[in-house]
Amino acid sequence: MTPMTPENVAEAKAKVPAITPEEASRLADVVFLDVREPSEVEASGKVAGALNIPRGMLDVQADPSSPRREAALDPTKTVVTYCGVGGRAALAAARLKELGFADVRHMGGFKDWAEKGLPVERG
Repeated sequence: MTPMTPENVAEAKAKVPAITPEEASRLADVVFLDVREPSEVEASGKVAGALNIPRGMLDVQADPSSPRREAALDPTKTVVTYCGVGGRAALAAARLKELGFADVRHMGGFKDWAEKGLPVERG
């Protein structure tokens, strides 16, 4: 797993397009991927319908060749990653591209989504 350094985050952001919460909310047939830890999701909620796969588990659950792959994370769909602030989302999005996901974007932090009044799921 790529360490989360300012240089690595900047490199990842250069590889994967950013998207605003408003733009992301208008996408059809999209998978929102929350890469925060479950305790963070429990404390604040998540984008309605989002998958929660912590960044540390991404290789196991996102790799199409993994027997523990999350079936809902489809490499043929648009995937929008987000986290708490944006660094993990960018690194996760870059990793998904490396794993063969064709259309990946990073949205930054969950707070940005929630502050826009977009749909949030609790629990």
